[in-house]
Amino acid sequence: MSKKSKNSDTVGAWIGVGTATGVAGFALTNEPVWIAVGVAIGAAMSWRKPKNEKEAS
Repeated sequence: MSKKSKNSDTVGAWIGVGTATGVAGFALTNEPVWIAVGVAIGAAMSWRKPKNEKEAS
């Protein structure tokens, strides 16, 4: 009886977009830190707090 989150389908897509952005930054500057920054931005964009769910206390 598990519910699939509507957001779970797009999480990988946002991380991919962030990674691609980071790789572009790496290609321009030759600094690998941009890849990590891109992944972090993608993960942050995909993170959403679930609505209508009770907090576990």
